[in-house]
Amino acid sequence: MKKIKDSEVHWGVVGVGNVCEVKSAPAMKIVPNSKLVAVMRRDEEKVKDYATRHGVSKWYTDPEKLINDPEVNAIYIATPPYAHFELTKLAAAAGKPVYVEKPMARTHEECLRMIQTCRDAEVPLYVAYYRRALPHFVKIKEIIDQGILGEIRTVHINLKQVLKPTIVANLDNNWRVDPEIAGGGYFFDLASHQLDLLDFFFGAITHADGFSSNQAQAYEAEDIVVGSFAFESGVLGTGNWCFTSSENAEIDEVTIYGNKGMIRFETFGKGEFTLELDGKPAEKFHFELPPHIQEPLIDSIVGDLLGTDTCPSLGTSAARTNWAMDMMTIKRIG
Repeated sequence: MKKIKDSEVHWGVVGVGNVCEVKSAPAMKIVPNSKLVAVMRRDEEKVKDYATRHGVSKWYTDPEKLINDPEVNAIYIATPPYAHFELTKLAAAAGKPVYVEKPMARTHEECLRMIQTCRDAEVPLYVAYYRRALPHFVKIKEIIDQGILGEIRTVHINLKQVLKPTIVANLDNNWRVDPEIAGGGYFFDLASHQLDLLDFFFGAITHADGFSSNQAQAYEAEDIVVGSFAFESGVLGTGNWCFTSSENAEIDEVTIYGNKGMIRFETFGKGEFTLELDGKPAEKFHFELPPHIQEPLIDSIVGDLLGTDTCPSLGTSAARTNWAMDMMTIKRIG
């Protein structure tokens, strides 16, 4: 697999939008041996504004021009999922490593095509499941791997959110609930992080099933999903996601159960989790999170490209998450 020959990673960002304001692209300027050299967005006024505010010397409105810029040696695709495959093809054809936003694509089939495209071009494919590199989740994996919870039996995801009036009022500008663009609704946007994180903890998801529905009929995509899944390690799990709940029912909780204790955490909250072991008082762990939340993962990508580190989030692992989501939403009720 070809990495890069240079001593620094020179990033070009395709689709420089909201996710690039704080979460991702600024980290590319502060990670050692990494530079952000060019950004692209089709709206000329917006891309110029971003480049000016963030001190980026080059900007484009054409993705091919950015991808083929000789100064750029790695491509970050920060567009909605519908464009990921075609842009990955362009980057791979140019012989440049690809870092793509999550979810990896709209469907598992698109993921497989992206993997094959990069494999044929011999370029790495990374996916922005940055929670794999955050300190509290790395610590949870250490606890699991060290056997502190004993044998892991099961895991349960419980995510409930309110359907806010602003969501309904701005559907035309909300690509996250347009299946043609996003592949699904908020389940694809949010549950993908959770399922990928469990894949990180327990190994590959090997079985998945479930039901989905559009109960509130506020938009086209599913708004509720219930699912079950299994991992290669033998751990079994369930999930319940509802995006039209009442305010007093809102919850973000993942619970991991072993035969010696349990761990509870929020996927989208602070860098905290609670460890409860049999016969001992509950212990709360807290970790400071970086201001640019993708920084630890981007740091690992830069290291991987330069041969000094390995990245925990690859196209092959991310594709498994898409497969699980496909399996859990294929049976639509109503």
